[in-house]
Amino acid sequence: MSSMEEHGMVTTYEEMKAVIDQLGIVPLAVLIPGHPSVNGLTKAENWHTDTELDPWAWRARFPGEGLAAYGKFIRKKAVLVAREWFPAYAAAAGSTQSLEERYDSGLCSREALTLLQIIRDNQGIETRELRKLADMKAKEKKTAFDNAVTELQGTLDIVISGVKERHNAEGEKNGWNSTSFETAGHWMAENHIPEFKGTRDEAIVWLRNRMEGKWSPASVSWLGKVLSW
Repeated sequence: MSSMEEHGMVTTYEEMKAVIDQLGIVPLAVLIPGHPSVNGLTKAENWHTDTELDPWAWRARFPGEGLAAYGKFIRKKAVLVAREWFPAYAAAAGSTQSLEERYDSGLCSREALTLLQIIRDNQGIETRELRKLADMKAKEKKTAFDNAVTELQGTLDIVISGVKERHNAEGEKNGWNSTSFETAGHWMAENHIPEFKGTRDEAIVWLRNRMEGKWSPASVSWLGKVLSW
């Protein structure tokens, strides 16, 4: 199945899990031509309701339960990747070099290197604490911080762990929830997901084989061009 009509309207978390398990890669909003998204498959009135039917809450629940990796993996847009697909996706879309090697070659920013080193030592760290430890709390450093975090997700160095509630001194919920991060390797290890055993080319073949009959040719072609497959 490749069109939204074939999948029908998704109402529950379990139904969305079934879609993600089948398609492997599902963006949060419309992104891949002719391919379903969480936003496109769900009812607008259920979003941001803070109920079990709220797709906005699901985005944190999937990685938290180890059912799908979550992050801005494609064109700086949020995507869910099924746990079965993620090792191959990371091998096919991630870098074969360490971030330190990329930095030495001028292929990544100093901010990205700094943030990754902090995240490695503080798995599951939330945004405010990460900005504090990186000395990037100032308003004028927010753009550089956001760009570096997005860069690390795009290269599959880190994933979004989930979303943590903010509380005041009395322990009451206070303000917007805060995104937390961990390395992709740590998320996989914590959820007992083995690394892909093979080359990048073999990972691409693995993914294309799984997409066969489930993705439209146009969707497969688009992703291949975007990720230089």
